[in-house]
Amino acid sequence: MPNQEEIKGNWNEYKGKLKQEYGQLTDDDLTYQEGKEDEMWGRLEQKLGKAKKEIMSIFD
Repeated sequence: MPNQEEIKGNWNEYKGKLKQEYGQLTDDDLTYQEGKEDEMWGRLEQKLGKAKKEIMSIFD
């Protein structure tokens, strides 16, 4: 599983993977803003009904 720095550096690639896996996600759901990562993960967890670890597992 990638660490926070790897996610930050490859976000566009990861965002594409998330959209492929979870078609209901919008660009707004996947907006990555410095300092607001926890807020974004919270939105994703709520919308998908999955824990952060489960969502990040598609990056492996």
